Amino acid sequence: MKKAGIINSEIAGVVADMGHFDELAIGDAGMPVPAGTKKIDLAVSNAIPSFLEVLDNILLEMQVQSIYLAEEIKTENPEMLAAIKQRFTVPIEYVPHSQLKLDLGHTKAFIRTGEMTPFANIILVSGVTF
Repeated sequence: MKKAGIINSEIAGVVADMGHFDELAIGDAGMPVPAGTKKIDLAVSNAIPSFLEVLDNILLEMQVQSIYLAEEIKTENPEMLAAIKQRFTVPIEYVPHSQLKLDLGHTKAFIRTGEMTPFANIILVSGVTF
């Protein structure tokens, strides 16, 4: 049994399989996931688990070189945006939410949380450690 880090076997497998420029998405309970995109559903109930809890766990093991967020998070969920910005020093690209939904089709997986606040969705772009 793993002693630390990501213990969810599906998530651990996806993170271990990430290569440079691969993408992984984490999002709220309402985000529609395109057909063909692997969906790892962690949602239990409202805010369980939260978006930030899942993001923090992923960041224990994944090297991130940039992120994508919905432009709308700036006005519709500034508290979440501030919390996300505290966790990163990498470039942030803002795209319309409609584009972010389409971009999920290019990710290795989408991890659904129990988050129920607007625009709590992110695409993480994998970096390298060397």
